[in-house]
Amino acid sequence: MAIKFQYNKTSLTELGKQLKVRQRALPTLQNKESALRLEVRKAKADSERLLTELEAALASYDYLAALWNEFEPGLIAITDVDLYTKKVAGVKTPALGEIHYEIRPFNAFTKPAWYADGIAILKELSRLGIESEVYKEKARILDWQRKKTTQKVNLYEKVQIPGYQEAIRKIKRYMEDEENLSKASSKIVKNRHQEEEEASEL
Repeated sequence: MAIKFQYNKTSLTELGKQLKVRQRALPTLQNKESALRLEVRKAKADSERLLTELEAALASYDYLAALWNEFEPGLIAITDVDLYTKKVAGVKTPALGEIHYEIRPFNAFTKPAWYADGIAILKELSRLGIESEVYKEKARILDWQRKKTTQKVNLYEKVQIPGYQEAIRKIKRYMEDEENLSKASSKIVKNRHQEEEEASEL
């Protein structure tokens, strides 16, 4: 990315301002990048932990496998999942609120006694699965933002800051050369005038 500039003081001032903005923003961006990296790791770990808990819970209920054949499908259903937004390192991410279930009425006298426990088990299993998915989505959003932040850090660090510094150096060098040429030419003009005055006096 070539930085456009002109060889004058206005351009020099403008480039100086742009350079300062980027130099001030760079540490903040670097901090954000490392914070996002840490949060991505945390969200992925939470998602994996919940999946492991879900698998462990499913395995612990294996002994009930025969009983599930008696369980009425559609007795419990998820009607809604409340999600809210939580800011993490300045990025909006999803967080799990409440899970709303609809439990069809059943006769506790005619149905097996474990139906109430079965409903509690299904609620717990569904919560683990949903929460794991929320953390997975949170990790995806944070990772995407981290990549964007990394790109910006690299752009500032490797392209724009060195580019502005080089442009400022070129302008300063050009202006110094102009000043030296101007001094040299005025000295030559002065010497000529002196020589002409001396010649006219003779």
